Amino acid sequence: MSDKVIISCALTGAVTGKQMCPAIPYTPVEIAEEAKRAYDAGAAIVHVHARTDQGLPTWEPATFARIRDEIGKRCPVLINWSTGGAGPMKDRVEHLATKPHIAALNMGSMNYAKWRAQKQSFAFNFVFQNSFDDIIGFARAIRDAGAKPEMECFDTGHVYSHTVLEDLGLLDKPYHFSFIMGVLGGIPATARHLAFQASNVPAGSRWKVIGISREQWPLCMAALALGGDIRVGLEDNFYLPDGEMAGSNGALVDAAVAMVKLSGRSVATVAEARALLWPDGGGNF
Repeated sequence: MSDKVIISCALTGAVTGKQMCPAIPYTPVEIAEEAKRAYDAGAAIVHVHARTDQGLPTWEPATFARIRDEIGKRCPVLINWSTGGAGPMKDRVEHLATKPHIAALNMGSMNYAKWRAQKQSFAFNFVFQNSFDDIIGFARAIRDAGAKPEMECFDTGHVYSHTVLEDLGLLDKPYHFSFIMGVLGGIPATARHLAFQASNVPAGSRWKVIGISREQWPLCMAALALGGDIRVGLEDNFYLPDGEMAGSNGALVDAAVAMVKLSGRSVATVAEARALLWPDGGGNF
């Protein structure tokens, strides 16, 4: 299965609203419907931030449980919960009791910003804090929940941080990395920088690229050429390769599938993604 590509879809994110893109889902039913569209188009994994019905971020375990139930009614896609953002660790791990297949794990601190050159101002600008104490704490919580950590790396040093978790016995092979690119303060969103990131992961690991905004598609093309997996979705980018705003997460996955086929590789099914990420079995299945 060396040519298989696992497509992930980040359905909603925590911040952007319907006023920016009408297709962004808020409620558990809306999120589940978007998960079904993504799955039908070819995604094996969906990444989820929970929202209130009004669109505000929430860590309420009952909301995550309902999202999981609603998705399960519609399709067998693999579920990846977020743990990242603001607020106490306790609030950001309680929802892991709902037993996701995968949970995101931020691997380092950074300045996190988006600069608008035309306006000479920041769209957002803050310090994204993830101490090693927190990284270890989240990794333990993810392991206790039976989920596979998706190690999210925003800069070059973040990749090497996995060695601490490895020494503590908190990771099972194959390791699962995500390279987030295009955030000011992190690694630049270029194919050259992506190739460097990919060269740093341990042999046998799975890795994917998460390109922010319109950098998403060139980075997807680069990842496919380098042997990696890809993530699309309305959390990261609203626009199709031709510049049209996407009407659903499924439309973004459709475009990703077309790129995979053009690369000469093939899209992994859910069963194939499970075999690639859990070759020895296990996990919350």
